[in-house]
Amino acid sequence: MPILSKRGSLDASCARQRESSPERTDPVANNELETASYDQVVDTRHEVPDVPSAEWGWSGESNRAMRVAAIVVAAFLLLMMIGNHTGKVEDLWLIGFAVTLVGLVVRDVIVRRKPR
Repeated sequence: MPILSKRGSLDASCARQRESSPERTDPVANNELETASYDQVVDTRHEVPDVPSAEWGWSGESNRAMRVAAIVVAAFLLLMMIGNHTGKVEDLWLIGFAVTLVGLVVRDVIVRRKPR
């Protein structure tokens, strides 16, 4: 089958290459299925530390720093209400997010104080 270029002339090199290349098959259109092989899952029932310093507690969460950061962000959100905007919708959003952050901090403190 001749291949024509944009100008309508026969592109001989492309035609020769197409005729000499082996037929390509698309793996998606192939209907032969391969059997899947799965590795057996081993349940060790213990957590492997990611880093050697996990034994010393350096890989844990910093709960106090997170609480302080949330309070600082809430205060910053409330300070953002001072400005030259005239609408109150912005103020409501800022107050809502600040109250949500403070509520999350209060909830975290209460949950952590309860014995398990």
